[in-house]
Amino acid sequence: MLEKRFSHRVDVLALIVGLVFVALVSRLGYLQVVQGKYYEDLADGNRIRIIKIMAPRGTFYDRNGVALVSNRPGFTISLLPLAGPIQDGVINKLAVILGVTEADIRAKLASQTGSFEPVRIKTDVGQDLVTKIEERRAEFPGVVIEIQPIRNYINKELGVHLLGYVGEINDEELAAKKAAGYRAGDIVGKFGLEKFYDKEIRGVGGGRQVEVDVTGRPIQELGKKEPQPGNNLILTVDYRIQKAAEEAMDQQLKYLQTNLGRAKAKGAAAVVMNPKTGEILAMVSRPAFNPNLFVGGISTKDWKAINDNPFNPMDNKAISGMYPPGSTFKIVTGTAALELGKVTPEEKILDTGKHWLIPKGNDAGEALGWINFKVAMAKSDNVYFYEMGNRLGIDELEKYARMFGLGACTGIDLLGEADGLVANRRYKEKVYGEEWYLAETFDAAIGQGFQLATPLQIAMLMSEVANGGHRYRPHLVSKIVSPSGEAVKIFEPEEVGSIQISERTLNLVREALREVTQSGTAAHVFKGFPVSIAGKTGTAENPHGDDHGWFVCYAPYDDPQVVVVVVVEQGGYGTEAAAPIVKKILEAAFNIDKPPDGNTNKQSP
Repeated sequence: MLEKRFSHRVDVLALIVGLVFVALVSRLGYLQVVQGKYYEDLADGNRIRIIKIMAPRGTFYDRNGVALVSNRPGFTISLLPLAGPIQDGVINKLAVILGVTEADIRAKLASQTGSFEPVRIKTDVGQDLVTKIEERRAEFPGVVIEIQPIRNYINKELGVHLLGYVGEINDEELAAKKAAGYRAGDIVGKFGLEKFYDKEIRGVGGGRQVEVDVTGRPIQELGKKEPQPGNNLILTVDYRIQKAAEEAMDQQLKYLQTNLGRAKAKGAAAVVMNPKTGEILAMVSRPAFNPNLFVGGISTKDWKAINDNPFNPMDNKAISGMYPPGSTFKIVTGTAALELGKVTPEEKILDTGKHWLIPKGNDAGEALGWINFKVAMAKSDNVYFYEMGNRLGIDELEKYARMFGLGACTGIDLLGEADGLVANRRYKEKVYGEEWYLAETFDAAIGQGFQLATPLQIAMLMSEVANGGHRYRPHLVSKIVSPSGEAVKIFEPEEVGSIQISERTLNLVREALREVTQSGTAAHVFKGFPVSIAGKTGTAENPHGDDHGWFVCYAPYDDPQVVVVVVVEQGGYGTEAAAPIVKKILEAAFNIDKPPDGNTNKQSP
């Protein structure tokens, strides 16, 4: 009986073992035969990776073909998770070598969770760091070294406020651009033309299909898709004029600080443009910074130096700086008074040093006696233009200021432009809840009080005087060109408005502006200058420090080719602060040679 039971149990056990064996064989056969191809693909997926190749961004050229922004090859350190998350030890060691924090590395990895693509940790690393990693390759599983195009700002800080800079896309930008094909880790324009034309110049990325070993190191390339470079930009900027403007500004700021005691004269802006087309030939803002610092990820030290600078290097003061226009606004006041018949060019007004209605007067109480329009403009007489404001009233002043385009953005192809402020009754009532006073009209008539304008707006104003009343949209790009050299888009001059002012009035204003440089406030600066100039000085009161100095002009007088505007923050009188910079810019624009004594005496052919 006992033997029977034992025999039965053995039979059952044998049956179970047999069934398990059959099941295992069946499963093995199923996996190998039926699902073999599927698991083979999975295995390939574990060892084959698509490594993105970043497309080179388009090159920037000046109007004469001089390269201003290009690309160069550089090493990028990336992490490629394979069997699982990157080990803590790898992250720790990599952070030390690269000089970044572990938190930064983990944040980058977290932002691309679920992706099988390399996660870029640091771009543009030196050969020494690459060597350190390669020498200890076994300690860095999942670390990949790639060669990618690195943005190269050839002349460092030259033109930075118009050219801009690039950096890795952040979360906010990614959320806004993901639908347009942007991905985590992409390099995008952050400022200037780099940002405004990012879509046109970024190109289309490629990729390499590579076989990697267990450490994530590529061992064999299986396929490759070449990236498509971005379109190139041909700028309206003239490198020679840009360089001359920046050098002149830096020299003058140093002179003001060290020789004239203007210790805070560290901010300034300049605009050079063609009044017949709106083309920007040069644009400068000070202080500046080196955009190459941002390319590989700016260091804490460098960012602190830029961010803590009280004179705001990151601001493009040419388009975003809002200043009282000072006496440059007398162009608007004088034009309105002549056009509306509030004064004739021959009428003489008595300047006793102060106005007879409100005790506002000239600087230091200077009295010029009986003067007409031309003398008043040439000498920048306040009392005369107070009276013009009195005769016009604030409403007419506002009307003509807006006719010239003040109080509105110009539409330049840069982001961050300010619209300025035209003094008016509505603004004061809305902001201060008070009625308008005559004294404020007097201030507005000479570009003080509530009046605010950007250097670019003043350049536009002067261009309209120079070209007969046409307002062209200012622009920095003349052409977008494909990598093969074909024109993708050409930017023609675009007239966006005009001033309804008679030719007679414009001629009277032009003649008065010419007197500024011949017998007026800027005559000693431009004495003997071989090109005839029409200009205007301006000194704007600044409640936070020294006065701001302006100078605006166009040349040649008979056939205007360039308009130049310079403002120097806390530089004092426009004649001593801004006019010398303008003179050097004009020398570059017209190829004027300077003898050793510094006096200009001839124009080269």
